[in-house]
Amino acid sequence: MRKQIYFFLLITSAALFLSACTETPTGNSICTLDGECGDTLESDDEYIEIPKSEISSNVKKYSYTTEGVKVNYFAVKGSDGQIKTAFDGCDSCGGYKGYSQKGNDVVCNNCGNVFSIDSIGSKNTPGGCWPSYLDHKVEGDNILISKAEIEQGSFRFI
Repeated sequence: MRKQIYFFLLITSAALFLSACTETPTGNSICTLDGECGDTLESDDEYIEIPKSEISSNVKKYSYTTEGVKVNYFAVKGSDGQIKTAFDGCDSCGGYKGYSQKGNDVVCNNCGNVFSIDSIGSKNTPGGCWPSYLDHKVEGDNILISKAEIEQGSFRFI
């Protein structure tokens, strides 16, 4: 009987611990990869909105959780003032390590390839190491990114 009580207490404790330490992803927030999270600004159920004022020449990383998969992406302003957006992963190396900024370039944290920030956001041919294309549009003071496109790119982060 004593073993059954210990077993019951062990299972109950483990269940409580796990429920306290896990988070159910909702997809209703954006988080910078340094851990800052906030509510998304949504014009409707189709887009994530990022205030243009948040974007500078320094890469700003975000994540969006869809169907349990955390999809990482980033936005940065090029030297021409144009906003660039891309998945923080590529078709070759995946999204496990992402990219780091070094000056006016981003560097793949997996293979070391270097890409000019000004070249990010062009529709590249799938299959190589390159910050994978993530389309966006600018409306007023916000950058709009399609949730459907983020969901379609989630395969890089599985």
